[in-house]
Amino acid sequence: MRYADAGVDIEKEKEIVGLIGKLVTRTYRYRDGKIGELVGKYGHYASLIKITKDQALALHVDGVGTKVLIAQFLNKYDTIGIDCVAMNVNDLICIGATPICMLDYIAVEKLDSRVIEEIFKGLLKGAEEAGIMLAGGETATMPDVIKGFDLAGMGIGIVELNKVISGEKMKPGDVVIGLESSGIHSNGLSLARKVLPLEEYAEELLTPTKIYVSEVLETILNVDVHGLAHITGGAFTKLSRIGNYADVGFRLKLPDERPSIFDSIQSFGNVSPDEMRKTFNLGIGFCIIVDKKDKEYVMDICSSKTFEIGEIIKGKGVKFVDS
Repeated sequence: MRYADAGVDIEKEKEIVGLIGKLVTRTYRYRDGKIGELVGKYGHYASLIKITKDQALALHVDGVGTKVLIAQFLNKYDTIGIDCVAMNVNDLICIGATPICMLDYIAVEKLDSRVIEEIFKGLLKGAEEAGIMLAGGETATMPDVIKGFDLAGMGIGIVELNKVISGEKMKPGDVVIGLESSGIHSNGLSLARKVLPLEEYAEELLTPTKIYVSEVLETILNVDVHGLAHITGGAFTKLSRIGNYADVGFRLKLPDERPSIFDSIQSFGNVSPDEMRKTFNLGIGFCIIVDKKDKEYVMDICSSKTFEIGEIIKGKGVKFVDS
């Protein structure tokens, strides 16, 4: 079983994102030399727009994917909001930004005050953990479009221009430190739902995405961080996104220790190891890349369990060492 067999073609998505990039870059000239001009280039975890000569806003939009179907299956909605916050703030910190607020978008088939209240329990809990405010949002009732509900949001952060972390400082010999995930997070659910018996695994699949804001920001304050990556859609292939900024690649050896949900998915779906690494976080939800001399210090700072999972190498792409 492959992710594409479940209806999600990551390679096709990359192709479409590239097409979108060519289109949206045509609009950049409308803000050139003005407040709100783009900083950097299209395609990082967050977009940066200049607001003063020294500061930029970081912007990101994301949702929780088909994890909404797990919530509906269990009729349990009080944690899905945590995922929505996590998917936004975890991407904002990948560029060195401090998340400050978020706007939510809830689309429903029909209004149900209990469901909305439960969703907001998760949004509020996520906001508290990330240290952000919920600045506003939108609720739309669309019975002809939505079956059940969908949840997405827009995260906003702020960063000093001289402290942006793009990945360009990465160099061969740097180490890749992996922070443990809380489980499947909010990616790969389309495949997981196809292969697992939900009556047995739905509760575990609904485990909220871990929020890494506090430990990553503390690390940035204390260490010269060379690169940051949130392991989401496309899993470890996502590292190439930041590798391109420094023209480097990655050699990874993932830890044998991982949440059992991934073993269940691989077993029930007869999913190849390569497909697992392209689809799921496999127990590593976030990566921090630093000089080798700073490795122990970073691992001490982080509150998550950490693993040294690889190194930066010459060349491009992500290579895996199986033993």
